Amino acid sequence: MPHNLSQTWDLDLFYPGGSASPEFAAFMAETEALVASLLGELQQRKGGEPSDSELRDWTAKLQEAHIRIRHADSFVICLSSQNMNDKRAVAWTEKAQSLSARLKQASDLFDVGLAAIPDERFAAWVATPELADISFPLEERRAAIRDKLAPELEALASELAIDGYQGWGEHYSTLVGRISIPWEEDGKTSKLSAGQAANKLDDPKQEVRDEMGRLWEEAWAEQADLCADTLNRLGGFRLKLYGRRGWDDPLREPLKMNRMSRETLDAMWDAVAGGIEPLKRYLSAKARRFGKEKLGWHDVSAPVGADGAKISYDSAAALIGDAFREFSPSMAELSKRAFEERWIEAEDRPAKRPGGFCTDFPLKRQTRIFMTYSGTAGNVSTLAHELGHAYHSSLVDGLPPFAQDYAMNVAETASTFAEGLVTDALLRRADGDEAKLSLLDERLQNAVAFFMNIRARFLFETRFYGMRREGMLDAGQLGELMVAAQREAFGDALGSWHPHFWASKLHFYLTDVPFYNFPYTFGYLFSTGIAAVAEAEGPAFAARYDSLLRDTGVMTVEQLASRHLGADLTKPDFWRSAVQRAVADVDAFEKLAARS
Repeated sequence: MPHNLSQTWDLDLFYPGGSASPEFAAFMAETEALVASLLGELQQRKGGEPSDSELRDWTAKLQEAHIRIRHADSFVICLSSQNMNDKRAVAWTEKAQSLSARLKQASDLFDVGLAAIPDERFAAWVATPELADISFPLEERRAAIRDKLAPELEALASELAIDGYQGWGEHYSTLVGRISIPWEEDGKTSKLSAGQAANKLDDPKQEVRDEMGRLWEEAWAEQADLCADTLNRLGGFRLKLYGRRGWDDPLREPLKMNRMSRETLDAMWDAVAGGIEPLKRYLSAKARRFGKEKLGWHDVSAPVGADGAKISYDSAAALIGDAFREFSPSMAELSKRAFEERWIEAEDRPAKRPGGFCTDFPLKRQTRIFMTYSGTAGNVSTLAHELGHAYHSSLVDGLPPFAQDYAMNVAETASTFAEGLVTDALLRRADGDEAKLSLLDERLQNAVAFFMNIRARFLFETRFYGMRREGMLDAGQLGELMVAAQREAFGDALGSWHPHFWASKLHFYLTDVPFYNFPYTFGYLFSTGIAAVAEAEGPAFAARYDSLLRDTGVMTVEQLASRHLGADLTKPDFWRSAVQRAVADVDAFEKLAARS
């Protein structure tokens, strides 16, 4: 792999000129015309059973429009994330949302047509060779439309959501863009963006973490009233729409979106509760290492051991490639392409959005990864995590568009599995107690994140919706709700809490996926269970892993586990075994921390 890898991505490959690109404007105009034509055809129909020729035509056009809008959405989110001051990108975001709303109208009318077909005829139609690969999503769509409002009302809700519901969601970008934290370092004072400041929360130096923890809370406290307004409007919209549909459980939509049953969710959380006590021991041992009785909230992700030193970007690329290659040469090759062909935006600079993501450009069969790299071990893990998403996308490339749509929980399975490969490989190669301690710490940080942090988010959001039914919550109430959830999820193991976490976390403001939390824990534990199978079977499992990922768009998670792993996710056994594996490092960490 070349040295001095670029840390900025190449978006010109798709559309030169960024948000001012004439090529992108032309692409959007063509896509808009396609969607308008399809929507017009579907609106002009008088009802009744559609013919086979109509169904074939609509299916083809809908899939083409669907994949073009995915492509456009990816370009727009890349533009707005790399520079939060790009006003043209903001305008394109609104345009893309409007187009997505019209496509949803067309999709709903198409689904009504599917629902109008008698069961016997539908079964025969989806069994034809040209539709066999998308029979599952077609059946899913047919069932889902029967669970919603009339198409014209769903269409109205989607249209109003652009400047309402989705507009409130986009408001987070405005709020996070207001965050500017003064920071003094090496005798110079600068203003840090939210993304730059967040990296300081994981700094190896206690005084840096303490100071940034204080400044971070202060910065978000200043925006808290606006954040509270935003979160309340998002929650209120969802609850009103759910009520109109006759849905009384706010988890109904996210569970359907994740192709997951309530029985599986409950079995997973019950197993997670059994992993809390070992992780409290880990947090206590880490606190002793830092000379504290208990960790502060900003200490949980701080590095321990010799590997707290900075890791160059080139070194991170080599580490990830080597770790992937031990499991799958094809994963390593995908990683190599991503680094060398500039799929990754990692530069540490102002005006970038905080966080990380991977988004796919299906028309070019490529992905792009966004993050801010500052050389921490956590940054290396984030890179591996996002490359896991990229590998997953590469495996469904070429399938019919409907078959490419996999849910968030299985997406997080692929990314977390990739991240685990990196930490496992590094631990095997670690030389000395300090290096081993650092790697064990990183692995256990993941367990804390998915068992405690994510559970706190789930508890907060569940209770928020329960209270939001009775009226709006002010910033103080939201802070109290957040701290109560953190205390329960962490078992009161921390010495300080993060009351404005609800304000700072992007995931609470996303409109496309409600409850952007439990799928992470699912992905972590499902990937942990998969890792156990991979360890037992050796190199031969890589091909079966690829098959599992290819099927993620055409099966429920219960079906995936049954077919590819022989596991029943609705029962606790699989989850308990995965939890035990996830916390197995606690004893080793305690021993190393005590003697080093």
